[in-house]
Amino acid sequence: MFEIYQEFVFDAAHRFPQMPDGHRYAGLHGHSFRVGVTIAGEPAAGGFVVDLGELRHACDEVHGELDHAYLNDLPGLEVPSLENIARWVWERLKPRYRGLAKVTVARDSLRQSCTYLGPEA
Repeated sequence: MFEIYQEFVFDAAHRFPQMPDGHRYAGLHGHSFRVGVTIAGEPAAGGFVVDLGELRHACDEVHGELDHAYLNDLPGLEVPSLENIARWVWERLKPRYRGLAKVTVARDSLRQSCTYLGPEA
């Protein structure tokens, strides 16, 4: 079994409206996020688990939706926690990649991350 990994970064703004007034996360703020996508499987006849160029293109599409966005405005990210961002990315990539094994979303400046292993994990 092999794991193939592709990474991309995006910058975005968000807020957590469920937080009480005055809480530092209730107001609009932004982060740089790093997303890692892992595909697991055995190489096909061509020698690859997945075509890395195609995986990068798929990640570029997701990046285009997230980068410099107000995350709360994206359907499914009304509460844009690391957990929900990881699941949101998973839901966009899983139909294309049967072997999608995990999605990790990190805020490196805060040394925080979340890894989603899918609904079956």
